[in-house]
Amino acid sequence: MNTYKKYCPNVFVAKCEEKHQKGEIIILTTKYGKEHECEVHNLVGYMGTKENPFFMYSITRVDGFNAQERAKAKAEKLQGFASNAEKRSDEAYNTRASKHELEFMSLGEPIKIGHHSEKRHRKLFEKYDNKMRKSIEESEKAKEYLSRAEYWESKANDINLSMPESLEYYEFKLHQAKEKHQFYKDNPDKREHSYSLTYANKEVKETAKKVESAIILWGTKEEIEQLKKEKLQK
Repeated sequence: MNTYKKYCPNVFVAKCEEKHQKGEIIILTTKYGKEHECEVHNLVGYMGTKENPFFMYSITRVDGFNAQERAKAKAEKLQGFASNAEKRSDEAYNTRASKHELEFMSLGEPIKIGHHSEKRHRKLFEKYDNKMRKSIEESEKAKEYLSRAEYWESKANDINLSMPESLEYYEFKLHQAKEKHQFYKDNPDKREHSYSLTYANKEVKETAKKVESAIILWGTKEEIEQLKKEKLQK
């Protein structure tokens, strides 16, 4: 059975018992038993033992469902949760007590110890407090869901390593990072602060690592061979 395996942040690859060819369509099964048709791209590694190996392949969903779609779906789901929580909050607030009970409580009558009304009065306050607490809790849940939904909405436009187009994107970002680093080297007076050159160098290194990962995941055979040669030369 072919299953999903996390390769790096945002990227899941296919963990397969058999070898597959680039462009082949295979079925991957999630841990929940759902099946997805996926296209095989590159062999990115191995797992298991020599006697019982597993082959790891970069894949894309045939139905086009990718990290951006996951982010959109996550945002929509959380917005639904927020709407439901807000609705429950409103319901709890609006039904916290009957009109008669509210009129009674508005009089500010203290609980009369030993009076026949004491038990009913205490129950009324307890009911009011519980309903108000429930309303506040649901309102806080709604705020949390909306905050998380906003986060996933922002992620919906991200390019990341789970997408084949990430190779071209990170190659462009690496070019920009190198230009920025060189500019700071050549123009010390243009640095915003004493760590500008250090941060620019760090950005080059981090982006270069992403380019390497993108090549392994989505690059051509020639690009992968070139990457191997460059690593051997270092």
